[in-house]
Amino acid sequence: MNPQRIAVMAIAVVVVLSSFSFLGVFEDKVDFNTQIKPILNKNCIACHGGVKKASDFSLLFKHEAMAPAKSGKLAIVPGDADASELIRRLTLKDPEERMPLDEPPLKAEEIELLRKWIDQGAEWGDHWAYQPVQRPELPALGTFWNRLGLGENKDQQWVKNEIDYFVIDKLKQEKLTPSPEADRATLLRRVSFDLTGLPPTEKQLRDFLNDTSENAYESIVDSLLASPAYGEKWTAMWLDLARYADTKGYERDPGRKIWRYRDWLVKAFNEDKPFDQFTVEQLAGDLLPNPSDEQLVATGFHRNTMNNDEGGTQDEEFRVAAVIDRVNTTWDVWQGTTFSCVQCHSHPYDPFTHEEYYKYLAFFNNARDEDVTSDTPTLRFYKGKDSIKVEQLKQWVTTHTTSPRQVQEVMHFVKLVEPKINSHDFDEYVNASLLDAKYFGIQDKGSARIRNINLTGKNRLILAWGTKAENATITLRQDSLTGPVLMKLPVPVTGSGWKDTVMIYPLPAISGRHNLYLTLNSPKTPKEWVMVKWIAFQTALPGQPATHLGEMDKTLATVLNAKVDESTPVMYEGTGDLARKTHQFIRGNWLVKGKEVEPDVPNSLPAMDKNLPRNRLGLARWMVSRQHPLTARVIVNRLWEQLFGTGIVETIEDVGTQGFPPTHRELLDYLAVDLMEPHHWSLKKLLKQIVMSATYRQRSETSPELLKQDPFNKLLARGPRIRLSAEQVRDQALAVSGLLSNKMYGPSVMPPQPDGIWQSPYNGESWKPSQGEDRYRRALYTYWKRTAPYPSMVTFDSPSREFCQLRRLRTNTPLQALVTLNDPVYVESAHMLAELMQYCGRTPEQQIQAGFRRIMLRDLAPKKLTVLTRLYRDTETYYKHHPEDMNKLLACQGGTPQLAALTVTANAMLNLDEVITKE
Repeated sequence: MNPQRIAVMAIAVVVVLSSFSFLGVFEDKVDFNTQIKPILNKNCIACHGGVKKASDFSLLFKHEAMAPAKSGKLAIVPGDADASELIRRLTLKDPEERMPLDEPPLKAEEIELLRKWIDQGAEWGDHWAYQPVQRPELPALGTFWNRLGLGENKDQQWVKNEIDYFVIDKLKQEKLTPSPEADRATLLRRVSFDLTGLPPTEKQLRDFLNDTSENAYESIVDSLLASPAYGEKWTAMWLDLARYADTKGYERDPGRKIWRYRDWLVKAFNEDKPFDQFTVEQLAGDLLPNPSDEQLVATGFHRNTMNNDEGGTQDEEFRVAAVIDRVNTTWDVWQGTTFSCVQCHSHPYDPFTHEEYYKYLAFFNNARDEDVTSDTPTLRFYKGKDSIKVEQLKQWVTTHTTSPRQVQEVMHFVKLVEPKINSHDFDEYVNASLLDAKYFGIQDKGSARIRNINLTGKNRLILAWGTKAENATITLRQDSLTGPVLMKLPVPVTGSGWKDTVMIYPLPAISGRHNLYLTLNSPKTPKEWVMVKWIAFQTALPGQPATHLGEMDKTLATVLNAKVDESTPVMYEGTGDLARKTHQFIRGNWLVKGKEVEPDVPNSLPAMDKNLPRNRLGLARWMVSRQHPLTARVIVNRLWEQLFGTGIVETIEDVGTQGFPPTHRELLDYLAVDLMEPHHWSLKKLLKQIVMSATYRQRSETSPELLKQDPFNKLLARGPRIRLSAEQVRDQALAVSGLLSNKMYGPSVMPPQPDGIWQSPYNGESWKPSQGEDRYRRALYTYWKRTAPYPSMVTFDSPSREFCQLRRLRTNTPLQALVTLNDPVYVESAHMLAELMQYCGRTPEQQIQAGFRRIMLRDLAPKKLTVLTRLYRDTETYYKHHPEDMNKLLACQGGTPQLAALTVTANAMLNLDEVITKE
């Protein structure tokens, strides 16, 4: 090719490239999510999005932003900023027309950025959190030759696993270097608290120090992950999310026996139940094929909602409140997104519409709990002769039917007493009422209606009722108060309307849907109430006569009347007649219903697989599908926050547009993919991966320069240093004093607490301190009353658990020091620690040093030892002259001033900042 032709081609290439540059091809691409959306959210959305759409124009969704406004003009013309009304209105001088109205004008650089974005085509990008999770490439470390395996640089020597590649890459960009690895004692204490919630023992430290193998640290991590204490630690975290409590909340706040759900959590974490299965069982365990008792117990997650037992309340109002709480909690816990505001209006920032909220709510709307006092449905646990009768029923049904579904339905009714109709659903009362706003009561000549019952195939009537009246008779009529009489039933005399008994009657063969009317004839005591708690229309047990009761019917009645020792609230789905229609609530008001909606997920997220059922089970499986962008990211971020004190996205309650951007987005996605794929949703494997990293193992000490450049350790140039949780502060005191009980599971306990905390005027309940080892069990087993939670843990930022709490905001108050110095638990722990210290040295200095080593696994600094020794001497002198105070402190006679002084010194050590801090 001749030189002249080459020159011509070169000129042509230059011209083409110049024209491309002129067209903006080589301009920096404006990113909608990071550059444009923040401007719109800050300046425009208040008037043009969510509830308010001034001039019929909204910037919330792309289709709204690109549509003509009320004036008919296009605010945004992709590719032509000069033709876009948005740019024109932003640049006007007239304050009556210039946008934003009645606010300062946008900065010139912001307008220029908007102009550039529109000229580039106004691409409407999805927020990063709603984009599919894809595995990013590991950042390259070292030189080209290092990557070929020719030598190593410091960065490559520092990294221990994939996490460190992302961290060191970010540090290099900020011209920072990571910190050295923490010493073994500090590292052991850190990882022990993080994985088990308990301090390590001196023996564990000795074993760790004596293990010189390369995998010494890994062996420690494996042993901690295998410890039963592991499940207890992570259950303590999850209880905040599940808003777990031993009471129902609201004003009366009566007790609720739901501790079996807490125990299920401990077992699930310890057996490393895959997080996808962990999710499905909690949200929809009752909808699994032939669910086990344990899978039913797991659904207690959404039975932790509050119940309002106060007389005069409307059950349906608080049932709806519970359903709304379940929707919001599900989003908070698994999706990390504020969905609650969509209850009233389309989300002003995230891509969720008002209608989509109620489509999502429809998944939860058929749960059978209805804010009734009995907390039903509950899973009943039969014992002794009653459990034998239950097994006889199961065997009978199994041998008399070929349908596994029928066996399951019968056993569900035996164990859950569902499906049934709660009597507050009766209507058209005459001389009848809801007694104490709870259960249907009727007097002589009274009547009520039971609506729209499908009686096809139903030949058994089962009801719970009772009265004090003699010779009272209920008549059941079909279709009207004067319709055909179906049954006349004598009401059992139980001693009170509030004391019910369950009875079974053969029901005449009727087909189709009917309204049923019941009337009462009670001439002897016409003012005495007959109470009906619930009623059920069932098919006779297989092998039983249709027209009269058989032996197994009687066995069923005996079982239903059995006084079970324990029961626990669970979820159960209403179907058929008990399925509900779901409507939008206009402006979130449950009394003002809009159009009917069907269950569905938001359009901005992946669609549900067509093969999934449109119920809670299908929803749960959709949430843990590989295509879902949020679930894995959210749990990874939550675990990271537990270990480092701050999440990769600091606002773990909101990873959406109003949350903080992630500090290491690629790392978050990398770990999310690891969790779903190679780890197969194993939380233990994910936690091990994190704590094995060099990032986690760093020292927590900082320098003035590093503190100035990265005060909150967002870049992870040092290890975590955060205050222990409320549970860990208490458990540590018990552990180092030798008081901590290893007993697991069972009903909640009442350890010592100051007098006068509980005020229960309705039932006179009081705090009754547990005896024996129950006084010293781990904090997660403490009885939790929502209106008066355990005071020392609340002081250390534990929530009341009336609602889901996604993270605890740490405070630092004088009251916390007063707790650790004066609370009965800490004083007793100090006393027991002092007794151990007495046998660890001859001098006070030796005893104090031994006590501190027991707590912190290292020696006291000389200056601190001097201060604590002086405290000991002064206190010993005081108690020599005040024996009555000494006996009061030690809560016993026969103590010595030396033991009392050691107790005060041990108490002071348990209150030190370094002791209640994880470094």
